[in-house]
Amino acid sequence: MASQEQLSAIKGAKVLMVGAGGIGCELLKTLALSGFQDIHIIDMDTIEVSNLNRQFLFRQSHVGQSKAKVARDAVLRVRPNISITPYHANVKESRFNVDFFKEFDVVLNGLDNLDARRHVNRLCLAADVPLVESGTTGFLGQVTVHLKGKTECYECQPKPAPKTYPVCTITSTPSKFVHCIVWAKDLLFAKLFGDKNLENDLNVHSNDAANSSEHSDVFEYRKDEDIEEYGRRIYDHVFGHNIEVALSNEETWKNRNKPRPIYSKDVLPEKLSEQNGNMEKGCVTDDVSAMASLGLKNPQDVWSLGENSRVFLEALRLFFLKREKEIGNLTFDKDDQLAVEFVTAAANIRASSFGIPLHSLFEAKGIAGNIVHAVATTNAIIAGLIVIEAIKVLIKDSNNYRMTYCLEHPSRKMLLMPVEPYEPNKSCYVCSETPLSLEVNTHRSKLRDFVEKIVKAKLGMNFPLIMQGASILYEVGEDLEEDMVAIYAANLEKVFFFYTSAQKKCDDCDLFLFTGLIRAAFSSY
Repeated sequence: MASQEQLSAIKGAKVLMVGAGGIGCELLKTLALSGFQDIHIIDMDTIEVSNLNRQFLFRQSHVGQSKAKVARDAVLRVRPNISITPYHANVKESRFNVDFFKEFDVVLNGLDNLDARRHVNRLCLAADVPLVESGTTGFLGQVTVHLKGKTECYECQPKPAPKTYPVCTITSTPSKFVHCIVWAKDLLFAKLFGDKNLENDLNVHSNDAANSSEHSDVFEYRKDEDIEEYGRRIYDHVFGHNIEVALSNEETWKNRNKPRPIYSKDVLPEKLSEQNGNMEKGCVTDDVSAMASLGLKNPQDVWSLGENSRVFLEALRLFFLKREKEIGNLTFDKDDQLAVEFVTAAANIRASSFGIPLHSLFEAKGIAGNIVHAVATTNAIIAGLIVIEAIKVLIKDSNNYRMTYCLEHPSRKMLLMPVEPYEPNKSCYVCSETPLSLEVNTHRSKLRDFVEKIVKAKLGMNFPLIMQGASILYEVGEDLEEDMVAIYAANLEKVFFFYTSAQKKCDDCDLFLFTGLIRAAFSSY
């Protein structure tokens, strides 16, 4: 039962939610049912079909609409008397500056990427607003509380870098299915459908006599060529010819299982159009899906080598017949059904060549999109914990703040493991109060000099965020809007004299002394 103090704090609080996805839907519902009256939501995403299984505020009819706005409308149907303000926008937009963050009593993160979390963490520090951070991965989850000067900030401890794989393993000696997925989406998909001016590590020139003269680039589609012929030529080159070339280096395979070359004629009829009317060049169905075209219905089925080969050719055919204008500008997107089908089929064919177990489209999509499939129950638990910690923050119950971890394999019969927040890391470049003094000739030195020579070269910071008062002068990171990138680029060419309003000028020289007046929120990871 909530105390009178808690109820008063809840009703009077102005709360900012960042993210309206898996955690965000549960969080907005829980905030509304807990009595919060003034909630603001920022989310730049629109609703995808793949969201519907766990983001319960959304329906099929909402696909393509703003997550923040639809979530607001859904919750107001249950709690019509509260105020919910949605922003279908990027949290990195200039309007969401320090002054904007200062309007709130607490900020609640339900984000899904490291870069945006860093950004919100730094703005909360600059605005001196408490942050409740969260995240889920399958059955795992955590909620952490961050208060300036009292607990560690989000960046006090280094975060693990995304998993990468050696290029030689991807291109020559794959041993895991993930290696085949990376090859299929980052090399083959990019070569066929992406920027033609970008080279990658695929062998793009054939030594085959049939292709070595006028058309040495086997990936080039000839307009007078049948699409099935083109698809088979690609298939035979990457799964047959290239494997033959790899096998010629006998030293590589002394202690490894040798792959087997696969050619289309070995697994497919001589002419697919004889068995499948949809394969004829002039016949195009309304489905931009190879699965639908071939009658494959269950994404959790593991296709045979023959089925994967058919999907490979059909997906390529549909790209050229239905999305020809996009070819040359495409990048892999886990929410692009046709792209996922093509990558799944290509990865499975390559896996078959190297003796690696085949995977379903459902599994392949998770691997290709770096997805650990969400568990709705975990999101609900984490959302509840966020609200509990937010209430503690609002009533300043600092003795009871907890970082809480949701465990997949509970130890000592505990599903939730609460621990006291850690103190700030004194060497953290983001939240440390240690001053840095810098003397600069402000009539000549540009912001670029400061960023390149001091921030990056001397301090080794890879992701600086530099602020003057409430304004961001410069930031590096993903998801920045094009206009903001242009503004930050222009700021780099401005001399420091441009920013002297908050600086103290020395009486006897043209040097300005910076003692934390330009406060740079840095990250060393």
